Amino acid sequence: MLKIAFHPIYKHPLPEGHRFPMEKYDLLPKQLLYEGTCEEDNFFQPEIMQDNEKYIQSVHTLDYLQKLYSVNIDPRKARKIGFPLSPVLVERERIITNGTIQACDYALEHGVAMNIAGGTHHAYSDHGEAFCMLNDQAIGAQYLLQNKLAKQILIVDLDVHQGNGTAEIFQNEDRVFTFSMHGKSNYPFKKEKSDLDLPMENNCGDEEFLNALQSTLPRLIESVKPDFIFFLSGVDILSTDKLGKLGCSVEGCKRRDEFVFKQCLNHEIPVEVSMGGGYSKDIKTIIEAHANTYRTAQLMYF
Repeated sequence: MLKIAFHPIYKHPLPEGHRFPMEKYDLLPKQLLYEGTCEEDNFFQPEIMQDNEKYIQSVHTLDYLQKLYSVNIDPRKARKIGFPLSPVLVERERIITNGTIQACDYALEHGVAMNIAGGTHHAYSDHGEAFCMLNDQAIGAQYLLQNKLAKQILIVDLDVHQGNGTAEIFQNEDRVFTFSMHGKSNYPFKKEKSDLDLPMENNCGDEEFLNALQSTLPRLIESVKPDFIFFLSGVDILSTDKLGKLGCSVEGCKRRDEFVFKQCLNHEIPVEVSMGGGYSKDIKTIIEAHANTYRTAQLMYF
């Protein structure tokens, strides 16, 4: 059974006019239930688990966590996060992180599991930025490694923005290979060095994007030999995205997901999927593109 992390706090409202589309976290599960792709049993509700703090602390510095948890971050650094910080939003981030950790266990059992939030790849070891406070997939990777549930991990980050925080966190960790395929001229404007970066030119369309992915990912799997994959399935690669500069279609985004899942299935590698970004003007476009990831996983695995 496809297992999906979702908590009502994911849809916590932001001040009116804020550009981050929180409503997608409410609408996506409703769409999946309405169309019959998922049933209530597909969803699990993560909570804050104190036992998992050690994995968070293995990724983020204690000084940063103390300031974050007490909502006492320097205002200049808080502005880089982009959210108006509050205890509820910090709680939300901790719950998202635990959703990804639990999804790792479900992926080991079922082959795939998903988090309707997460993909917070701009969170560095010692600070947050760009709507990201805790790096959920980096923390999930540490959970797997420390519990000897995986020996070699591949992070496949296909959001339009480079996974700069993830690259920094694992820059000296040979057991985690970071692969980021992103818009060359998109934020972050100062890129970190992933194990493999594949920057794409502005207006890159479906065929160019897919050709690059199809010529890269199988080779990476053969060379890295991962026994677990994290997939960041951002849909901000769409031509309609307000914060992205690529030119992919909804169908092209779906074909991307199909290819990643096919590689995982063919090599029998469990995969955890976190949603990542999506900022198209029309919320229907965002929901359709995200829903395709879940539809594809349900169809291919179950």
